[in-house]
Amino acid sequence: MRTPRPGRHELGQNFLIDRNTIETVVRLVAGTSGPIIEFGTGDGALTLPLERLGRPLTGVEIDDRRAARLAGVVRPPTRIVTADFLRFPLPETPCVLVGNLPFHLTTATLRHVLAAPAWTDAVLLVQWEVARRRAGVGGATMMTAQWWPWFDFRLAGRVPATAFRPKPGVDGGLLTMIRRERPLVDDADRERYQDFVRRVFTGRGREIAPGVLPKNLTALQWAEVFRLRRGSPPRARGASSNRTGPRR
Repeated sequence: MRTPRPGRHELGQNFLIDRNTIETVVRLVAGTSGPIIEFGTGDGALTLPLERLGRPLTGVEIDDRRAARLAGVVRPPTRIVTADFLRFPLPETPCVLVGNLPFHLTTATLRHVLAAPAWTDAVLLVQWEVARRRAGVGGATMMTAQWWPWFDFRLAGRVPATAFRPKPGVDGGLLTMIRRERPLVDDADRERYQDFVRRVFTGRGREIAPGVLPKNLTALQWAEVFRLRRGSPPRARGASSNRTGPRR
């Protein structure tokens, strides 16, 4: 495996160098179908193994120098695009997303991805605690609950900080997201449902029923509560002395 060149500090680049993690990502992607879009290609640690899957592959890299070098290595139909992924228009046809995300841009990238209309699967390497929260381990966050009716979030494993160069201060986590074939809430109700979730999480008592905290509901339970209440403001119950804000 080629040793990655030092990352640019302003881009928050921490390159994946662990072969086992790379193989795990490729295996997860191999279990999907359709064209692949990889963001944050770097020097191609994931790009080149993904290319061997024999599927159309588009790599998006913000660092023009790295993008140019990698473009000279890959073979058609793989293509490398120099662009900021947060401004890269995702296709309106089915595809699979893969990315080793800069940890400081994880939330912004997830918002960009979740709002896109057509991708079917995503395999993302993010900060460990973010991966746990998004997958609902230890309780769902507001963002997870807002998107659960349309996506299945799963934690695929922990990635030690030593798997990156330069080494970050925290571990990473593999997060998979799968678009549900049959949403638990109608698409037409998405805005109203997400507003309902926001009001539940930020409500005074932050209990959806006596003794039931919103973070402890499952995806199916959120959909059912919304169906029963049809987005009406939840009644504030429980101890108002709880001053901690929602996890995001």
